[in-house]
Amino acid sequence: MDLANGWEETKAENAPALTETSELSWERVKALLHPTVSPQHGVYVVLLIAFLIGVVAAEYWNWETTLALVCTAAAMQAEHAFSLQIKQRSRWQPRFLLWGGFYTVLAAGLGIYLYLRRPFLLSIYWGAIAVWLVDSLAVFHRQQRATWNECLTFAAVCLAAPLAAIVSSPDQPVTFAATRSLFSLWLLNVLFFCSSIFTVKLRKTQSVTPSVVYHTIASVIVLSLWLMGGLSGGAALAFTVVLLKFGWILWHLPWYKTTAIKNAALLETSSAVAFLALFAVLS
Repeated sequence: MDLANGWEETKAENAPALTETSELSWERVKALLHPTVSPQHGVYVVLLIAFLIGVVAAEYWNWETTLALVCTAAAMQAEHAFSLQIKQRSRWQPRFLLWGGFYTVLAAGLGIYLYLRRPFLLSIYWGAIAVWLVDSLAVFHRQQRATWNECLTFAAVCLAAPLAAIVSSPDQPVTFAATRSLFSLWLLNVLFFCSSIFTVKLRKTQSVTPSVVYHTIASVIVLSLWLMGGLSGGAALAFTVVLLKFGWILWHLPWYKTTAIKNAALLETSSAVAFLALFAVLS
């Protein structure tokens, strides 16, 4: 294009202008080829911990597990790229479309392969697609930071737990007990990680009531899952990490409201790692 034409031109009087055009074109190419990467570090933690919990539940890691991890990471990056395009919908952004398409093709290709090996994954895929559509509407209407949408997003990311458990397990018939266990595993992760949404919002609000109500309801749900046999006692006990974290935050609330955000992020990350460790040891 402009760069190629610049190389073809040899007249001395045109050299300065062509050089400037060539440099401009090359800068555009470099910008286009620069990958879009989500800056939401908290989502990376949720994705990785939820995925590893699924692997721990299966007690096995095979090469398909690695493919599943790449698939989930690519899907997350695809969502980020297309969300950027939706936010800047007044004009098309080739870079967002290019990388969004690349991540989508990668995730879809791996997802189809894993589906052919584990057909039960289709229900997880439909759930993730449904959440992506709702999230896209929320981004379009500038509601992506609403509590309900953040919880919905975390619910989609936590699908990594049952996905990892399915692809890491040997082929087994889908039974009611297996389905109940996978659903309980997913819900345990959702309830745990959505806690961070409510605790982080404590930094900007005076009322602790929403957070107290959430943690009370979440505790009742986890207890019910254990009593109904969906969760082991050890898995349910691992959830107490979030209650200890929340209690500690309430105890040190003035500090929590004023400390640097990196300290709040470190607290959330540490509790997630502790959750994984307890789940691995007790479940």
